[in-house]
Amino acid sequence: MTDDKVLKVEEYKSSEKKGKGIAFSRKDLCLPYGVFLLLFVVFPFFLILYYAFTSETGSFSFRNLIWFFSSKESLKNLFDSIVLGLITMLVCLILAYPIAYILSRMKSNKKTILLLLFIMPMWINFVLRAMAMKELLNVFNMLNKYNYLNTVIGMVYDYLPFMVLPLYTTLIKRDTSLEEAALDLGANKVQVFLKITFPLSLPGIISGITMVFLPSMTCYVISDTYGSGKVMIIGKLIEQWFGMGSDWHYGSFVALVLLVIMFLTTLFTGRFLKDENTRSTII
Repeated sequence: MTDDKVLKVEEYKSSEKKGKGIAFSRKDLCLPYGVFLLLFVVFPFFLILYYAFTSETGSFSFRNLIWFFSSKESLKNLFDSIVLGLITMLVCLILAYPIAYILSRMKSNKKTILLLLFIMPMWINFVLRAMAMKELLNVFNMLNKYNYLNTVIGMVYDYLPFMVLPLYTTLIKRDTSLEEAALDLGANKVQVFLKITFPLSLPGIISGITMVFLPSMTCYVISDTYGSGKVMIIGKLIEQWFGMGSDWHYGSFVALVLLVIMFLTTLFTGRFLKDENTRSTII
């Protein structure tokens, strides 16, 4: 090794020693995120878990579990929430898929303008949008008459963009040469859609279902606003039990039931997406 190279190595080592006090690794960047998760995710979860399986005296108890699954009202609220979420999700999917498909096939300048029309309502304050739709329903004399229908309309109005965007993002990235090849091989447009376009858009469908189904089960502000407070969903049930003078233990167990439903939904959709990705790789 020449003298110049030895000198450079020694300079590098000395500079490394000098900067050793202020040097940090990439792992250090994870510390704020880890602290955030501990404070605002892990700790609240264990707090809910503690309240869910304890009594007012702090002793371990299955009282809340027995109350929930033996109460017809609680089970009805849970069933209504799931049904409302499924209806909202299906209506959003039926409306959003043609919109996303048409947007994905349009020219870029027109496509951008139309896409903004669906995104812009998301920039407006949620309360203002809720009040505007409430006044519109009042104009058609629907308030206090069709509470469940009004709630579905409000849910679809608020969550439709969350179904359009993931579908559009997936459809715009699809390989159109597969559709052209299928047409050249004699398939009609319906067969091309069912065999190629629809399977390729499944990741967007699953993402949209997750983004619409889970929030629509819990957004009691919409059900209170459009349903005149007569449509009870599980989110409203949690809010009532956590209110002043209510039972935090029972409210925590209801929240835990909702967390389990969310976990199972996410697990199912994630496994479905994994199966689809594996199938696409094999093909």
